[in-house]
Amino acid sequence: MLVGGLLAVYLIARGIAEFFIIDYSNPESYAQDWGGPHLLGVFAVHTGPGLVILGAAVAHLRRRRDRQRAAVQPPDRRSTEA
Repeated sequence: MLVGGLLAVYLIARGIAEFFIIDYSNPESYAQDWGGPHLLGVFAVHTGPGLVILGAAVAHLRRRRDRQRAAVQPPDRRSTEA
């Protein structure tokens, strides 16, 4: 669990950092990177995993919040809501 958390933090930080470390005015600077030679491909490879992790975290937190709300509601209200 700790290793997965550290990997997730690294991938998110790497995805954010990619926007600041790329030299946009020089396509040759990122042409040999993974996902290159196009800028969109480089961003997909370097920021994509971080976006997937963030999306999964948001989905998990929403499901968790919905389960907690359902547990707090009185039993008669649970049966009438769909």
